[in-house]
Amino acid sequence: MSVIYQRVALIGLGLIASSMAHAMREAGIAGSVAGHAKSEATRKAALDIGFCDEVFATATDAVKDADLVVLAVPVGAMAAIAAEIGPHLKPGACVSDVGSVKQAVIEAVAPHIPEGVDFVPAHPLAGTEHSGPHSGFASLFRNRWCLLTPTPQSRPEAVAQLRAFWEGMGANVDEMDAPHHDLVLAVVSHTPHLIAFTMVGVADHLRRVSNSEVIKYSASGFRDFTRIAASDPTMWRDVFLTNKEATLDILGRFTEELFMLQRAIRMEDGEQLHAYFTRTRAIRRGIIDAGQDTAAPDFGRVAAAGGATALKGKE
Repeated sequence: MSVIYQRVALIGLGLIASSMAHAMREAGIAGSVAGHAKSEATRKAALDIGFCDEVFATATDAVKDADLVVLAVPVGAMAAIAAEIGPHLKPGACVSDVGSVKQAVIEAVAPHIPEGVDFVPAHPLAGTEHSGPHSGFASLFRNRWCLLTPTPQSRPEAVAQLRAFWEGMGANVDEMDAPHHDLVLAVVSHTPHLIAFTMVGVADHLRRVSNSEVIKYSASGFRDFTRIAASDPTMWRDVFLTNKEATLDILGRFTEELFMLQRAIRMEDGEQLHAYFTRTRAIRRGIIDAGQDTAAPDFGRVAAAGGATALKGKE
């Protein structure tokens, strides 16, 4: 595959950025990769692992001469980063991001993008419960969706180039407006994570269940809640604070459904429960048919070789 961007700058070097770097190298779609992280330990790790050609202590140095700049920092930090790098962006460059919320990112970043530079927000729907530069791997985005949410100022050529870039890393790419993205993600990601955090918190506060019992019997649905709840706390704090309206809307709908199920259980309405579970079961089959998960037993956790566990989660 040919080079799509001669120089890519990654601001933030955690799971997503490091996976992007690995995927870019594997696909040959970037001439060189520069990186920036606040932590000296993270910068050293990026160089030791070798997924960046150069690593800089400041974001302004990292973005120098970059054709694509990707903001891979928590949503709450993007405004400050954008303000810092804005005056140093190369004319004709493209700025993007990987944030889980899009309207708040646009409001934070767009005012700092100078004329002659494109801003094309993006969100790869991929991830695991792990974080940091050591957690990245090249296949993270393969057959996963990356959603682009161009602004009215985004040039079609810049959007098409970024689409080709994500497709080059193996992702399926779609476009939608930012408010619709935030509503969709409140359903498929943000609220499920909040429910997982809550359920693990409930178990933590139930003093009748000891820690040993929770761990001992976690080969059930609770184990999957704990995997989701192990996600980066800073990122999720920012997600809920910046996608407040959509998340509260979906939580309200969830509460209504929960009350309906409570009533069905209280009234011993087995017919309603069976019909409800049958309908929701079909959604799982649809996800498998779409290639977004596996139908293998135990969610495919046990790898074919050596029985190693592989808890690969999706954002």
